[in-house]
Amino acid sequence: MQKGDVVEAIITVIKPYGAFVKIDDNTDGLVHISEVSHQYVHQIEDYLTVGQTYKFMVLDDVEKSKVRLSYKRMQARKKRLTIHLKVGFKPFKKALSTWIESYDQKRSNEDE
Repeated sequence: MQKGDVVEAIITVIKPYGAFVKIDDNTDGLVHISEVSHQYVHQIEDYLTVGQTYKFMVLDDVEKSKVRLSYKRMQARKKRLTIHLKVGFKPFKKALSTWIESYDQKRSNEDE
């Protein structure tokens, strides 16, 4: 196995910090909680289930029987909507004087 390879593995144990997996008879792996999802992960159980098989990406070249894996790199990342304001504060500045006048008129009417 090399970095970037995709492997199937079964979840054997889930801990608060990550999930342990079995790739084959000689190779185990760990999916750290930071490699489970692109979103904040409160509980790994919300994403992975013990006894289920998933596809993972290998994060390092394998020299020993332990492998670092990623589940989130197998998932499509949602694009964020970005809004760029091109007018700045000009509309606010223009409306501010109207709001102040309206407020002053309302207060003067209340005082009468």
